[in-house]
Amino acid sequence: MAEGAYAAHDLVFADLDGSPIDPARDWAEWKALCKAAGVSTVRVHDARHTAASLMIAQGVPIEVVQEVLRHSAIQVTRGYVHVASELAKKATNRMGAALLRRPSTP
Repeated sequence: MAEGAYAAHDLVFADLDGSPIDPARDWAEWKALCKAAGVSTVRVHDARHTAASLMIAQGVPIEVVQEVLRHSAIQVTRGYVHVASELAKKATNRMGAALLRRPSTP
């Protein structure tokens, strides 16, 4: 039996034996996953921001995004979200139209 072989360190992410994940190996595995997916290599942290933004854009309630990302406070989750609201999109479109309006000829 493997009794006692697991080193419980109370980690969210751990190696198979419970020990902390080796950052160099983790980064190499992440880069390999990005390459296999055909996407640019970004930091894992950036992928969390993308996941939060995509979930919000799809209408997932922010409380659910908070739960998925395991944030302790909703304020942290709000900092991860980078999606403009419909009102913000309309406002910037109006501003762009006003700034790019061609002058009328007399």
